[in-house]
Amino acid sequence: MHSACGKSHAKIILIGEHSVVYGKPAIALPLSEVTTRVHINGTLDPVQMIHSRYFEGPIGQMPRTMYGIHHLLSLILNKHNALDSYFDLTIKSDLPAERGMGSSAATAVALTRALYHYFGWELSHSKLLQLANVSEIDMHGNPSGLDAATAASANPIWMIKDYALTPIPIKMDGCLLICDSGIKGRTGEAVSSVRTLFNENPNLTSRILDRLSELTFDAKNELAKNKIIKLGKTLDQAQTQLEKLGVSNDKLNRLITASRTLGSLGSKLTGGGRGGCFICLMRDQKAAEKAAVHLKKLGVTQTWTQPLALRAKEEVN
Repeated sequence: MHSACGKSHAKIILIGEHSVVYGKPAIALPLSEVTTRVHINGTLDPVQMIHSRYFEGPIGQMPRTMYGIHHLLSLILNKHNALDSYFDLTIKSDLPAERGMGSSAATAVALTRALYHYFGWELSHSKLLQLANVSEIDMHGNPSGLDAATAASANPIWMIKDYALTPIPIKMDGCLLICDSGIKGRTGEAVSSVRTLFNENPNLTSRILDRLSELTFDAKNELAKNKIIKLGKTLDQAQTQLEKLGVSNDKLNRLITASRTLGSLGSKLTGGGRGGCFICLMRDQKAAEKAAVHLKKLGVTQTWTQPLALRAKEEVN
């Protein structure tokens, strides 16, 4: 009888969402203080139980909405001939679901880490990402891998699909204000709609995706050189392109516009869109806190702040 834990954290995409699915770069930041934790206890009862905010009961009776997690669990246990092991598994998460903060990926990463720690199996970083993406494919169809990669990373990352992830230098004053619009994001629906737009109008969609790629390269340079005003303009321009893709909505647009009158140097949605969160580039923590108070009066339900000058840390599985 023993126990083990696995942990991961939220992420935000600074820039490059949607275009990253089509081979363009994206920049993502880990939110280390917004965590998901999975705890496993051995049990003498001949059952595998799960406790989460969505379902409590035998793992075999998990609802269809949790198929990605069930699939991942079964895959790992079957791979290591541990299907007949008995345990009690609890998932606790600070991440709001369906808000573009990588909730499903964070759960998959924490769950994989917990299982491998519990059974004492070796887990490389590349294997962790491969397994986490099993659940992400079930959830989102054609994920870029960015959510899982950032949920498993201690550092800001530059990503191009099917290429190695690269830590990037950030020498930027100021911070990000992350705001929950109060509307569930619809990542799968948004990704599907962009695919439909691409099939129906490939020339227009390609121009938008290419522009998002250019802006992502601009942002990388601005982050490394502390060009905070230029970065704000880059984020605003990225929002314009995301609106052209049809992945924003009226409430997001209204809140983003309001944030710019409250001191934001640049604001845009983050993640899949159609709801979820948006980010505001603020000069400092005080400005972020002041803007947050006003935005909550306009409909924002929760806020977080993240300094941009993150320090590189060693990856830990």
